Amino acid sequence: MAVTFECTKRTSMPPAEMFDRARNIDVHKDSLAHSREEAIGGVTSGLISLGEEVTWRAHHFGVPLRMTSRITEMHAPDYFVDEQVSGPFRRFRHLHEFRADGAGTLMLDRIEFSAPFGPLGRLVEKALLGRYLKQLIERRNRHLAGGTLIE
Repeated sequence: MAVTFECTKRTSMPPAEMFDRARNIDVHKDSLAHSREEAIGGVTSGLISLGEEVTWRAHHFGVPLRMTSRITEMHAPDYFVDEQVSGPFRRFRHLHEFRADGAGTLMLDRIEFSAPFGPLGRLVEKALLGRYLKQLIERRNRHLAGGTLIE
């Protein structure tokens, strides 16, 4: 059983600009600097594209973690999908979607993940990980949009 959640934000930036900001490794690192997120393998700076991978090192809950993800789907500037290739989750999939919305963009993130460790992992998914990951995505999206969020 997987946990699924969505985050949405509106920004005055055009979809193509938000699409590129969302797949920019340097912008991603800046958005999660509090977790000491660092790209250490694959594409480590600039824009990541279809079929490419990045390996991240970060600290969450005081624990150093590594995760390699690959861009498995992309249709510029509408959406792209990254999925974990190796890392702490049993499964992790992140859809990044960008829809023209008036004078700007509606950003939609849809996350699906499963923790390892069977019943204990399912308990941690529900009690802790879902809320924590949603807060991370919300923080990242505020950074991506800069001062252009429309609330």
